Amino acid sequence: MVAITRPVSPPLLARRLLRRHPSTQTVSFAGVRPLIIPTESSGHFRRRRCQVSQSSEPPTPVSDPGTPHDDDDDSLRVAFVCGGAGGHVYAAFALADELRASLPSSRSLFLGSPAPSLEAASAASSSYPFVPIPPCLPRAFLAAALHLRRFRPHFLVATGGPPALPTCIAALLLRLPFVIQDQDAGPAPATRLLAPLAQRIFLAFNAPVRLLPKRKCAVYGNPVRMSIRDCQVPKAAAMARFFPGAGLVGEEGAEVLLVLGGTVGSPQINVAVLNMYYEMLTTKKNRYIIWQTGPEDFCEMESLVRGHRRLFLTPFLREMDITYAATDVVVSRAGSVSCTEILVTGKPAILIPLPTIVDDHQTKNAYIMADVMGAKVITEDELDSSSLTYTIDEVFGRCFLSWS
Repeated sequence: MVAITRPVSPPLLARRLLRRHPSTQTVSFAGVRPLIIPTESSGHFRRRRCQVSQSSEPPTPVSDPGTPHDDDDDSLRVAFVCGGAGGHVYAAFALADELRASLPSSRSLFLGSPAPSLEAASAASSSYPFVPIPPCLPRAFLAAALHLRRFRPHFLVATGGPPALPTCIAALLLRLPFVIQDQDAGPAPATRLLAPLAQRIFLAFNAPVRLLPKRKCAVYGNPVRMSIRDCQVPKAAAMARFFPGAGLVGEEGAEVLLVLGGTVGSPQINVAVLNMYYEMLTTKKNRYIIWQTGPEDFCEMESLVRGHRRLFLTPFLREMDITYAATDVVVSRAGSVSCTEILVTGKPAILIPLPTIVDDHQTKNAYIMADVMGAKVITEDELDSSSLTYTIDEVFGRCFLSWS
C-alpha cells in the first residue's frame, strides 16, 4: 500500500518555499541552506543573498519581462516554467497567486510553450508576464537562458511540461537555483533527470521519494488555486450560471453531474457520455449535466448532441470555482491536480485514468483516490455508456443516502 500524505493548502507550501529567517531576512527552503543567487555586475557574476522586501506597496507592473532590474531592487523575483498538461500549468499559477498574496511586492515571470497553449492563455487572463519557449531544443535552451538572464529571478520553480527541461538546464548554466514541484504519484522522467541538480523537490505523494534523492524531497501535496479553495458561492447561484432556467434559488433536489476529460478532452469519455446523456436526462428529471468536451471534440459533439435545458455543453471550463460549487458528482480523468481539486472540494468522483500516460501515473492516482476518499474507478477497457450510467447512478444514490 502506498503511503498517503493528504494535500496541504498552498499557503503552507508557499511558506515552505519562501521561509524567511528573521535574523537574516534571507530566503531559504525548509531544511536547506539559504539560497545564494547569481547576479550580474560589470559583466561578471557575483553571489549575493536573496533579500525579501519589507514593503507593503503593490509591485510595479513588469511591462517588459526582458528588461533587466537594478541591483538595488530587493523585491523577490521568481520565474515559473510550466507547460503541456493542465496539472503542470495550474500548479504553477496556484503557487504564483499564493506568492503574490503573501508577498505583494514580489514579481513573477512565466515561461512556457508559445500560443496557442494553456499556459499562454492563462497568463494572458492574469497579470503575470509571459515569455514563450520554442519547442526546438537548442532554440528552447537559448531562449530560456536569454529570458532568465534578463529577468534575473532569485530562483526558478519548475512544475513540469516540455519547456521545463531546457529552462532548468539554462538555469544551471546561469548558476540560478531551481526547485521542482512534481504533482504525480510517480515522478516524471524529467524530475528523475533533474533531481540531483535541483535545490529542493516538492512532491504530492510519499511514493516517489524512494526514487529520488531523499534529503532533497519534501511531501506537501499539490497546490490548489485560491479561487477553488476559497470559493463560497452557494450551489443555487452557481447553478444559475450554467442553467438560467433552474432559477436563482435552484430546483428542489437538483443533481448536477460534471464531466471532465482533461485539458484537451477525451474522445473515449465523450463517446460514452454521448450514448447515455439523453436517456439519463429523460429518466432523471432532477439531473443536470455540465459537459466539458475539450476543444478538439467540441464541434463534433455539438453537431451530434440534442439540445436540452438541463445540459450545458462547452469546449473548456475556466471558472472552475463556480463549476465545482454547482457540482454534486464529478466524472474525470485522474490527473494529479484534478484529483487534488476533487479532494479539496470534497466531491464524490468517478475516475477514468488515461492508460497511455508515461509511467501510467493516472492509474496510480485513481486507485490512491479510491483508497483515500472512496472514488469509483473505471478503466478505459471497461468504459462504455452502460458501465458509466450504472456507476453514476450508484454514486448519486450513495450521495442521496448521505444527504438524507
